[in-house]
Amino acid sequence: MPRFAANLTMLFNELPFMERFAAAKAAGFSGVEYLFPYDFDKAELREQLARHGLTQVLHNLPAGNWAAGERGIAILPDRVDEFRDGVRRAIEYARALDCRQLNCLVGIAPDDADPRELNQVLARNLRFAATALKAQGIKLLIEPINTLDIPGFFLNRTAQALQLIAEVESDNLFVQYDIYHMQIMEGDLARTMQKHLARIAHIQLADNPGRHEPGTGEINYAFLFRHLDAIGYSGWIGCEYKPKAGTVDGLGWMMDRTMVLAG
Repeated sequence: MPRFAANLTMLFNELPFMERFAAAKAAGFSGVEYLFPYDFDKAELREQLARHGLTQVLHNLPAGNWAAGERGIAILPDRVDEFRDGVRRAIEYARALDCRQLNCLVGIAPDDADPRELNQVLARNLRFAATALKAQGIKLLIEPINTLDIPGFFLNRTAQALQLIAEVESDNLFVQYDIYHMQIMEGDLARTMQKHLARIAHIQLADNPGRHEPGTGEINYAFLFRHLDAIGYSGWIGCEYKPKAGTVDGLGWMMDRTMVLAG
């Protein structure tokens, strides 16, 4: 049976952030993830996790000025020092929260940039981060993201992520496979996840179109959950979707035994 983690950046937005941990536990989640922890005190976050018996499944490396539209800096030649400082800061938070996976959002390619140079910078940065995280027992993930939601996002297909992993030559670099993003960019979800299961450390979900909860769109999640059980996926599935009509009211899919149980 899949293990679902509540993405507290998107779910339970009806509540202040620190109250979302209790709400996630009450709704039946045992793990949580969110985009960034850096605006909060490490001890306060850790206390929320401990109080409610929750696992911190994932958070991202610092990704530049998010409010200004940046979606990562790992590809930018003039931001290497900032990226490396961000890796060190992320490790501090991950250790405090006992978080075993960190995701790297690579960034939006500048219009006038040479893709080959961006790829070279990215590979060097990922090599640095993968090595630093491995020393702490933390996995580094990279996530392909669709270019409809984020035009110009540099990493946008599974094959590209796998090629990067080959170039970096680290056994501590994995794919974060977001079903929603990859449905938009390439489809063939079940076969792709099965073929590359060894390199997929984390999965996220949302339905398409709309990025709402499973059952609101075109993706056959009942089939995919059975498929993931059948192929032996044992990681977490992050619920990174926009509730269509309130978080709790939209959790019926998770309670539907015909959708989430194998058989």
